[in-house]
Order: sequence, then structure tokens, then C-alpha cells
Amino acid sequence: MTAGIAEALARRTEALCARLSPIGHEKELADDVEAWARPRFAAVERVLNSVVVHVDGPAAPVRAAEGRRPVVALCGHLDTVPVHEEDRGPPRRLGGKLFAPGASDMKGGVAVAMELAERLPRDRRFCDLVLVLYAREEGPYLENELGEVLREPGRLGWPDLALCLEPTDNVLQVGCVGSMHGSFTFAGRAAHSARPWHGENAVHRAGALLLDLAGRAPREVTSGGHVFREVMSATRIEGGRARNVVPDRCVVNVNFRFAPDKTLEQAADELRALGERHGAEVELVDLAPACPAFGDHPLVRRLLERTGVAAEPKQAWTDVARLAAHGIPAVNLGPGATSQAHQRGEWIELDALARGYALYERFLAT
Repeated sequence: MTAGIAEALARRTEALCARLSPIGHEKELADDVEAWARPRFAAVERVLNSVVVHVDGPAAPVRAAEGRRPVVALCGHLDTVPVHEEDRGPPRRLGGKLFAPGASDMKGGVAVAMELAERLPRDRRFCDLVLVLYAREEGPYLENELGEVLREPGRLGWPDLALCLEPTDNVLQVGCVGSMHGSFTFAGRAAHSARPWHGENAVHRAGALLLDLAGRAPREVTSGGHVFREVMSATRIEGGRARNVVPDRCVVNVNFRFAPDKTLEQAADELRALGERHGAEVELVDLAPACPAFGDHPLVRRLLERTGVAAEPKQAWTDVARLAAHGIPAVNLGPGATSQAHQRGEWIELDALARGYALYERFLAT
């Protein structure tokens, strides 16, 4: 890794971060990325506020035959969580770190992908390359623009592997747990709190569900040689209209992070059954599937052998699951610090950017 490439990575990350792009406000950054890509690459497509860059020419119109050159997709989202007010100043470097909204999650990863596309020509790669830089990842599953990008079969050129450059501390994170939220509504009957026997306390009715959840041990499931922990947690509770009124309604939000051995439908049925057992009406929202680990995929093995990085299960949700649901094996590997995602004063280590670039270069090189 030369000092020139390290500085170029830092400058590109700085430029991406300087353009604030909280979810729903990605257009200007998407314009910047599109303006960078069009003079450099022959096949660039804008999809809403997302940009698909075929670094080596237009995508094949149909899935190619056996023995074709592999296609690898490098994927990153352009949006960030809403910007903390104290972080609205320009990006700044201090103590070997770059401080800016989105520095780790995940504009540092986007910078690595863009530098690779510019600096690593086709004759030095074992594969063709496509960049997928998309909007609205930090919000509801159905609003994520990667879904729109993937709506047209073959738009990405049938990748053999997708790599999401989410912040992973330059560790390979395989698979992911699924996620869904259930609103469990308990109905009661209001009464004066001095005479509770005149009503039925909806908050008390929710107690058995809370005890059930508190007593559940994580369920461990192995996928691709990695252990995932399936968990279910109450994350919000609302009930009551006044301090002296027995509440007639209580709503508990339950977040189910389910293991890769369950389908979306099986996980949904499990939450519905839990609600029926405890006498609650259940409404499910933000249903996102799990993803298998792909630990035995030949390109994942190549990545591990060529880079020597550690591999671990992704005990969270990322868009590898959405890609896998469309038939594209996917894993996570990015230079950002996992501890910095969504934080005030977010930063990325400049050395981590350089290491991330070097890892990808070793994987992609012939």
C-alpha cells in the first residue's frame, strides 16, 4: 500500500462525508457518484437515488454459461442515520482518524469500492466488477432502494458473489440473523385505580408475555460452520392514559432476531403463535429475512485464503439477506468500526481504510 493510495482513500472518504446524506436526502450524493462514474465507465445506470456501475462494460442480458469470468458486486449504501446537530461541521482529521457522519457506516467502505474500480484494471482482476451504491438502507425494509435495484433480474449481471462493505472492522462477517417487529396489543377495561376490580388492567395482562421473554435463553443455530444466536426481546411498551386510571390498552413491541434456519414465514408464524398464547393481537412490521453463512462458497474460501482475515457470524441484519433472497450469495467485509455505527462524533481510522483496500486488492487480483 503506497502513501498515495492511502491519502486518496482518506480524501475520497472525506469528500463523501462532506456531502451530508441522512436517509431520504441522498440525491445530491447520488448525483456526485453518478458524475464521477459516467466519464470513467461505459455502463452506468441511475435507479432513483441509487447508482449501478458496471466497471467492465454492460451486464450480460442473460445468465452466462459455465466457465464464464466471475462477476463480483461491491455494495454500499449512500445514506446515513439522521445527523446529530453537533456533527454538522466539515469532516476533520485528528489522531489518525477521520471524524464525520457516516465515516464508518459506511462512506469509508464506499470510498474503498470506488478506489478499487478506478485503480485495479480488468487485466489485474480475476473477475468482472460491479458497484452497487444505493439509498435508504437506514430505514424500513420495504423502502430500501436496493430492493428497487434488484427488482429487474440481471440488472447487476448475475454476480457470483456480493460483498457488502458495511463496518466490520475488516473482519469477514458471514450470514446474518433475520429481523421482524411484532406489536402485541392487550385489551382491558378502564376503571378508577382505587377500584381496579371494576375494570381489567391491560398492562397486567401483558405481564405473562414479559416473563416469557425474560426467561428465554438464546437459541443457538449453526450455519456454514458459524453459530448464530436467535433472540426475542421486548423493546418498547406503552399503556395507560393517566396515573389514576386502570389502563384499558397496552402495546408491547417485540423484536425477533431469528436464525438462518428459519424462513420469514416460519418466524412470522412463531410470533403470531406467541401472541395467541398470551391473548394479544399481533401486527407484524419490518419483516426482513435471515441469510445463510455461505462459509463453503468457493469465492468466500478464496477471500479467506488470500487475505487471512478472521471470519465470524453477523449477529445483526444487513442487506446480504436481501441479496441472498434474490439468488446472490453475499457476505459483509468493510473498513468501518462497528462501534462507531450511528454514534455521535462518528469516526473511521485512516489505517483501517488502507487495510481494507489492501484486503480487497488481494482478493480481486489475479
